[in-house]
Amino acid sequence: MISSQIIKNSIEELKSISKIDLCVFDLEGNKVASTFEPSDISIDLIVGFANSPADSQVIGTHHLLKVLDEEVQVYILDARGMGEETYMIGRIAVSELQNLIVAYKEKFDKNNFFQNLLLDNMLLVDIYNRAKKLHIETSVPRAVFLIETGIGKNSTASELLNGLFSSQTGDYISTVDENNVVLIKAVKASDDYEELEQVANTIVDMMSMEALMNVKVAYGTIVNELKEVSKSYKEARMALDVGKIFYAEKKVTAYSKLGIGRLIYQLPVNLCRIFIDEIFGSNVLDELDDEILTTINKFFENNLNVSEASRQLFVHRNTLVYRIEKLAKSTGLDIRIFDDALTFKIALMVVNYMKYLDSLEY
Repeated sequence: MISSQIIKNSIEELKSISKIDLCVFDLEGNKVASTFEPSDISIDLIVGFANSPADSQVIGTHHLLKVLDEEVQVYILDARGMGEETYMIGRIAVSELQNLIVAYKEKFDKNNFFQNLLLDNMLLVDIYNRAKKLHIETSVPRAVFLIETGIGKNSTASELLNGLFSSQTGDYISTVDENNVVLIKAVKASDDYEELEQVANTIVDMMSMEALMNVKVAYGTIVNELKEVSKSYKEARMALDVGKIFYAEKKVTAYSKLGIGRLIYQLPVNLCRIFIDEIFGSNVLDELDDEILTTINKFFENNLNVSEASRQLFVHRNTLVYRIEKLAKSTGLDIRIFDDALTFKIALMVVNYMKYLDSLEY
């Protein structure tokens, strides 16, 4: 049902144009929204009119009219004034409220539809039948964006996204839990993943500037059929998790660019533990302090270039070489050698994955 604030905004706008006071009651005579204080009309009169077969009734200066939702009464409208003009304004208000009910029901139905679609809670035949009733095109290229907002921030994020993306262009916004908002984005046949990356970055920038929200955005691959939207959603969900584990510094993560992180994410935890024990043994990991880890990561970022890595770390080249040799002595891996560097990089990613799994257990 429509919120009382929406109803209040609607009748106040009508009053500002017509100068006619309006009040909306529920079927039990309780005030829902009003532009005046209807103290001179009793609940019994409202309830009596609601239970009568009449569509309208005049009681003094009160013109009572019924607001219907598919032939079922939902509200009673009270237009206050004298003459035919008051009655006509009341009819206009009724028409607007009934149109709002239809619009909000459709919005709710679409949100419910997409929630079930994303979570694979629908049969294939139901997907196409309901899509037809809701006027949703089935053969449009789409990609799913998952925006991690944090607990309690979904409504703010949804409002901002609704201002940027419109259902009229085939974009739909939904939620599946209290931490994330989902954008189902219609894309052009000519669009590629560069356009998706731009959309994701736009969302991050907008959330930061408009609401000071520090969000992470992940997106799946482009799918061509409505039934495949859940696939893109699952990819976005995986991309968000993998991004937080292996690429924590990134605000945007694409499923198509997860690389080896996606492979590690799908490994059984027992296999991960065996691998780490084989590479590092039982105690070496505890000896890797923040300084050595920063050194390693910077060395990898610069493609094993000692000179460039030492420059960015603001240390002498020989200092960096000393750290690398010390690491080689304790682990048996010289990261200046490509094969050893690859093994060490994968091992660090597996360690991060195991830490993530341990955090979930608590």
